[in-house]
Amino acid sequence: MKHGFGRRMAPLAVALAALTAVVTTSAAQGAPSTPAGSHPQLAVGPQYDTTHVYVAPGTEQAFVRSWTSTFGGTTLGPVSTQVTPAPSRTLSELILSPVGTLSVFDYTTPVPSPFGAERTGWLVSDLDRAVRTARADGASVTVAPFADPIGRDAVIQFPGGINAQLYVHDTAPSYPALASVPENRLYLSPDAVGDFLHSYLSFTGGRITSDDRRADGAAIGLPGTGYRLIRLTSGFGTTAVTVTDGHLPYPFGRELTGYGVSELGATLDRAKAAGASVLWGPVTTGGRESAMVQFPGGYVAELHSGR
Repeated sequence: MKHGFGRRMAPLAVALAALTAVVTTSAAQGAPSTPAGSHPQLAVGPQYDTTHVYVAPGTEQAFVRSWTSTFGGTTLGPVSTQVTPAPSRTLSELILSPVGTLSVFDYTTPVPSPFGAERTGWLVSDLDRAVRTARADGASVTVAPFADPIGRDAVIQFPGGINAQLYVHDTAPSYPALASVPENRLYLSPDAVGDFLHSYLSFTGGRITSDDRRADGAAIGLPGTGYRLIRLTSGFGTTAVTVTDGHLPYPFGRELTGYGVSELGATLDRAKAAGASVLWGPVTTGGRESAMVQFPGGYVAELHSGR
């Protein structure tokens, strides 16, 4: 589920209750302005859209320390809880950082399928309507709605195999606005991108902000080559769609999210001091300086500054 909150999780529910307040179901503070789509607005705001981080067993605290030392922020948890409709157990922690919200999972049991394949948890204004909308827009519902102690969840899959978890809380959460909105980073083939865009843009009420068919391949570890880069925006935040032949060097395609920072060099220095490794870069392409970083526990992220 969205933040790894499941059964027998009273301590975390109490902590959440202390932090939550009623928010509107329209776009929250910090959400980008988007044109009206064919459906009522489902997104609440990008600070409520969490990247799902599955770390190697036993590394949850090392990851959280490294992340917060690099970016700052506060945490809720960890708690040992069940987060799936099938029996399982994980340590779960929520990170509220200025560059994005993360749900961290450190499983102590095997992970039931299809969990672990979802990229994000999206807070929606109405879960049942979101599920109906997803189906109408060409997505599949891979996990039907299920209840948890503080809300309900479902998992959908867009064409191209892109999974997202949808969630609602019984009491609406209130998280601070982000300093920078994280970038959902997707890799698709030319065969899949058309159907994906049709479904994703319709569901999110989003729009294409740029479509560069000759982007600099150095940004994805392939200097001297070009690729197609499509940028999208919606109430769920920003999305970068990389369209390639799949001949990608490691770790490109393994990252889920890109994070914007004011000074990339200083951020990389903090990350390395906190136990992270720089896997690629920094490189500058298209007015953006970027690097690929791996944090303790195995989580790979793109960091960038500039345009």
